[in-house]
Amino acid sequence: MPVVGAQQRPDWLPAAVDELHAVVEQAGAVKVSGLDVRDRAGAVAAIRAVLPSPLSEREGFAPRDTYAPGVYSSSHWPQNQPMCMHHELSYTLQFPRLMAFCCVTPPTTGGVTALADARQVLAALPPDLVARFEQTGWMLTRNYNELLGTPWTQAFGGDRAQVEQYCRDNDIEFEWDASGGLRTRQRRQAVVKHPVTGERCWFNQIAFLNEWTMDPGIREYLTDEFGRDGLPFTTYFGDGTPLTPAMVDQINAVYEQNTVRHTWQRGDLLIVDNVRMAHSREPYDGEREIVVGMGAPATRG
Repeated sequence: MPVVGAQQRPDWLPAAVDELHAVVEQAGAVKVSGLDVRDRAGAVAAIRAVLPSPLSEREGFAPRDTYAPGVYSSSHWPQNQPMCMHHELSYTLQFPRLMAFCCVTPPTTGGVTALADARQVLAALPPDLVARFEQTGWMLTRNYNELLGTPWTQAFGGDRAQVEQYCRDNDIEFEWDASGGLRTRQRRQAVVKHPVTGERCWFNQIAFLNEWTMDPGIREYLTDEFGRDGLPFTTYFGDGTPLTPAMVDQINAVYEQNTVRHTWQRGDLLIVDNVRMAHSREPYDGEREIVVGMGAPATRG
């Protein structure tokens, strides 16, 4: 991954943004190191300088704090649990083509943000598995309620009528349960053409949001309490066929074989092509503050 040394205030970035975007288009990601980012406001300013057309998150699977249009905290995800490889909002019809991450406070240990090239992952996966996903797509099921997962009021906003209209507009099947919880199903392509280069990319969250990637103890507890159909999320082949643990392990193993890790230092700014590169977050100790931006909206063809 190319690295650019800055050692100056973030107001240097607007003059360099075209050059940085050109590097991202060629390499998939670029790190700017040594920016004089002293606080959260500085990180927000840096991200806004390098991300065109901010994209507001919808259908989030973990809460975030909003700092500016399209600029957020990292997901509130347990720091002792990994966030496996995924492409941000790859289950939505409109998603960010570019992501930016800026470090305010690095963790004491761990907390690495890792990247994997989706073209290489696609080439390394078993051809029969890829062919099956290309034929059927993939399906994500989610349960939104006050006891489990993200409430629908946070994930969508608005009232029930607005949520239903959003679901209809975005090809999401939905149903309400007796307690006012929401269950959704959406089918998406697992392999897409890059909106700029046309290259085929493995673009999804099949493994990350699958039940077999959960911590076994957490999965067993949730299944006992809510039933398999009541899990906060899981994934299937697009025709509804469950994935086996071996399939999920295989996808995660291919990601691991193609992973490049980035250790955070204060003032690091990472710009990522969200279609070409999957990203993850490893467990960590201590405080960790990474400000996240989403921009350059793209729409599925």
